[in-house]
This record gives sequence, C-alpha cells and structure tokens, in this order.
Amino acid sequence: MHELFLRRCLQLALRAAGHTAPNPMVGAVIVYDGRIIAEGWHRRYGGLHAEVEAIESVSHRTVLPQSTLYVNLEPCCHYGKTPPCTDLILRSGIRHIVTGPADPSPEVGGKGFEQLRRAGCTLLTDVLAQECKQLNCRFYTFHEKKRPYVVLKWAQSADGFIGKMGKRTTISGMVAQIMAHRWRSEEAAVMVGTQTALVDNPRLTVRLWKGHQPLRIVVDRQGRLPHTLNLFDGSASTLLITENPMARPPHAEVLQMAFGCLLPDLMKELWQRRILSLLVEGGARLLQSFIDMNLWDEARVLVSPVRLGNGIAAPRILNAVHSEHALYPDKLLIYKNPL
Repeated sequence: MHELFLRRCLQLALRAAGHTAPNPMVGAVIVYDGRIIAEGWHRRYGGLHAEVEAIESVSHRTVLPQSTLYVNLEPCCHYGKTPPCTDLILRSGIRHIVTGPADPSPEVGGKGFEQLRRAGCTLLTDVLAQECKQLNCRFYTFHEKKRPYVVLKWAQSADGFIGKMGKRTTISGMVAQIMAHRWRSEEAAVMVGTQTALVDNPRLTVRLWKGHQPLRIVVDRQGRLPHTLNLFDGSASTLLITENPMARPPHAEVLQMAFGCLLPDLMKELWQRRILSLLVEGGARLLQSFIDMNLWDEARVLVSPVRLGNGIAAPRILNAVHSEHALYPDKLLIYKNPL
C-alpha cells in the first residue's frame, strides 16, 4: 500500500511541472484508516509546500496523530520562501511518515529526517526512490553535479539533415512544433548558437503552449548578431554570451566570457544563477559540442519523413535509443545519458 500512496504523490507533484524551479516538484497525501483524507502539491515557486497544503486541508485535525503522511521527497527543515515543513508536521501531531529519498540540497540533506526522528516520528524512507529521483531529475542533477539538467533537442530529416546551409528550413509537423513549445515551458532556460540566431531568427518564446517563459540564451562570440533579431525584442529575458566587450544589444543582459572552456564555464555560471535546467535547440555545432563534452542528460530528436537530399548533417549521438514515440507525421526519439 505504501507504493500506491507514494505514486499518488508523484501524480500530484507532476501537475506543477515547469512552475516550481528552483524548488523540486513535491506531492503529499495524508492517509487515515486506509484511505486518503487530504492531498496537496507544491503548485509554484514561493507558494505553499505540498505538506502544508495537505495538512491545512484536513477538516478534522483530531485524526492526524493516527494518520500517515506520504510525501515523495524529504520534508524541508529550513526557512526559505516559506517556514520549515518539519515544524508544521510536528505541530499537527502526525507521527507516521513515509517518503521517497533525501533532499540533495545542502539546506536539507537528511536534516529533515533527523529532526523528525528526534521528535519521535516513525519514518519509512526511500520508497520508490528511483521513480522519485526521476521525477525531480533536474533538482538532483543541479545539486549533485553542480550544473543544470541539459536537454538537447533537434529536428532532422529522414536522411539525417537538420536543414540547408544559410536557409531557414522547417522540417517538423505541427504536432512536433507544439510539443517543442511545451518543452520550453518546462525548462528554466533555452539556448541557441550564433548561426541559428542569424538564419532562423527564432523568438524562443512559448506561444503554442500555455506556460512558463524560459530565459533565452544566445551565444555570439564576436558580437556580430544584428540588434533587430527577435531575441532582442524585449518580449522575454535574454542573456547574450560573448567575448566582445562592445556587444550591447537592446533588451538583453550581456555576459562576457572567455570561449576557451565555454560550456563548462557556462554550466558553472548557470548553476550559480540557480538555473535548474537548460534546453539546447541547436544548431549542429553547438549540440555536438554538448555531446562531445558529455554535458547532457537527455536528447529529444524529432525525425521527419521529409528527405532533404543534402544540407547540414544532424549531430551524432552514440547512445542507444531510450524510447520512441509517434508525433504524426514525425517520430520522437529519446536518448538518456547514464553518466
């Protein structure tokens, strides 16, 4: 039964995908006499935590000492945007808690479990640990690897090209395009290189899906991008990475960096800015650089039935396909990096 109730926590937590960063996605249920009497989830960053929402929704608080709290992550024990969840749990009278794995952040890191045990609570931890970690893979990667969770995304033709040289080329169908906008809404930042910005002039905004707008990042070593590009239109926050101290496009923050070790240094910079995840949308050179340096966690490749005959070759990824999905008329291939 414990796994059944923990899976309900995961279902609740997933409702807030794209809205909780830099916090994790968390769901909680309270069970009394074998049935759920309250539910809650962390809906958005700065809002009530899942445990708080669940506890505060209980009508008859007298049953809480005989109830069990289920939550997919270790309850927090520090003051942030909200007070510690452990304090509220103890005040509520709940003494039986079943959870997923420990919170990897330095503010918590097992201290929430320790506080609850010291207060006499009965804890069962690490239930569905792998499923819980997968749900919050961005949060775990951020704290354990000290960098954002990196998702690579590109579309390629059936014969392995991502476009024509110097020419904007639409490959994917409408379903895949809508899905790409959904993916943007679920990540903290979205990134392109100089050539993609010049040729495609993308907005990198969420227009075909309702959701969070990520930070737009564009790499321009020499500072040669025209200031009239959509990336500099002020419709969303933009970060320009360059070596040129004279690059000053409108409506953009400029970050001057040396390009010798650009990607590792950029990952460190984004970690310091608490950017939990990064969606890299191309082109081939930038994507291949992430692959070659092993700075990626997931790749989403949209394969169109269209054949281009020639053009820019798609990035090469040697990992086996993790899963395959139909996005008519396209096919979506998912790759996972186990390292």
